Amino acid sequence: MIRVLLADDQTLVRAGFRSILSDEDDLDVVGEAANGVDAVAKARDLRPDVVLMDIRMPELDGLEATRRIVTDPRLDTVRVIILTTFDLDDYVYGALKTGASGFLVKDTEPAELIHAVRVVARGDALIAPSITRRLIAEFAGRVKRPAPGPELNSLTDREREVLGLLAQGLSNDEIARTLVLSPATAKTHVSRIMTKLSARDRAQLVVLAYEAGMVTPGWLNS
Repeated sequence: MIRVLLADDQTLVRAGFRSILSDEDDLDVVGEAANGVDAVAKARDLRPDVVLMDIRMPELDGLEATRRIVTDPRLDTVRVIILTTFDLDDYVYGALKTGASGFLVKDTEPAELIHAVRVVARGDALIAPSITRRLIAEFAGRVKRPAPGPELNSLTDREREVLGLLAQGLSNDEIARTLVLSPATAKTHVSRIMTKLSARDRAQLVVLAYEAGMVTPGWLNS
């Protein structure tokens, strides 16, 4: 059973998400929060698997609430999906960089929302990669690229190849096919990369790859 916490200041939005998720046998909405302060408190109290976090809320916005959740060692298994009305939101890149596991716009289809929660609970893929990649490319492309840090230097050539493909939104199976590896080997490479780069999940790996210049944002415009 995947335990979900809903954080949104609009009662009707929370009710809509609850209705969609509660119809699924493997999803359980364990709580709701109407502001960021309450979201952090309930995350600590309820220990959900996934938090659906609105980015604009009173008292404490979703960005800061996300930061507090993902940096709390007691909540190291909690994953956050950022929700926003706009598909290119200046705050969202910051949220992904902070440690959010994915990003969805509020008008997403119910099936995509359900899939996103399951995927993030597994920790093995990004949500809505076509949107997330575009967002990361948009904002990563605005900042000056730093030189690759010592952590990236610790990667093997094969791990760099895997990271580059992961940053383009490829799943483990797609990475395996591209590099002619077994899916298990691809998954092992991804796990080792996460460990070496101290990344919480694949979302942070994507951000690191863009910021290090391993992936050029312009490829999305081709």
